[in-house]
Amino acid sequence: MVQRHVSDPVVRAARDFGQFYRSEYRAVLGLAFALCRDRGVAEELVQEGFTAAFRRWDEVGRMDHPGAWVRRVVTNHAVSRFRRLGAEARALVRARRAQSAPALSPDAVAVWDAIRALPARQAEVVVLAYFADLSHGDIADVLGCAVETVRSHLKRGRARLGALLGEES
Repeated sequence: MVQRHVSDPVVRAARDFGQFYRSEYRAVLGLAFALCRDRGVAEELVQEGFTAAFRRWDEVGRMDHPGAWVRRVVTNHAVSRFRRLGAEARALVRARRAQSAPALSPDAVAVWDAIRALPARQAEVVVLAYFADLSHGDIADVLGCAVETVRSHLKRGRARLGALLGEES
C-alpha cells in the first residue's frame, strides 16, 4: 500500500474536491429537485454531476465557478431525462393508437409515404407541426434548434410534399 503525504497533489485535489462537494451539494440538489420534482431522481442527477466534476477535477477545480459547471451538467442531464421520458410517452401513445387505428385511406397512405420521403428533419418538423399540433417554439424545444430553423424546415418540407403529391404550392 502506498502512503501519500498531505502535500501530495492527489491528496490535495481529493481534499479540495471534498470541500467543494460539501459546500455545493445542498444547492445543487435543490436545483435538481426543482427541475424534476422527484427526490430520488434529483439525487441521481446530482451524483452524475459531481461524478463528472470529479473525473475532470483537474480542469473543473481551476474554474472560477466550478459549482456553475456542475449545475450545468445537472441541468443538461435533467433536460435529457425530460426529453427521453417525453419520447417514451409519445411512443406509448403511438403504440396504443396503432392497436386500435382504423385502416388508412389511399390518400392518407400517399401522404405518409410522401412524409417518409422527406429529409429526416423536414419530416420531423412537418409531423410535429401538423399531426402533433405543436407551435414553432415547441417544435424548436423538442428538436433542440432555433425557431427560425423550424420555419425553414417547415417551408421546405411543405414545398417538397407539394411536389411529391403533385400539388401546386
